[in-house]
Amino acid sequence: MKRLTALVICFLLLATFGCASYYKVTDPASNKTYYTKDVERHRDGSIEFDDEKTGAEVTLQSSEVIKVSSDEFKENTKK
Repeated sequence: MKRLTALVICFLLLATFGCASYYKVTDPASNKTYYTKDVERHRDGSIEFDDEKTGAEVTLQSSEVIKVSSDEFKENTKK
């Protein structure tokens, strides 16, 4: 029973942390770059997300969103 519990805990940890997505968001108007873990897309074409470095909630009408590696994300969100 202990083995099964340990296996379930390992699986849950992998499912939680192993599947994280990281995004680089660029505002073409200002050429400013943001990094985030989640992007919410709205019907009007705008996006909303939390900037990982500052914690600010950002809304952009026009943007470029690309998926990045966890290494790139960590390098660019150091405080």
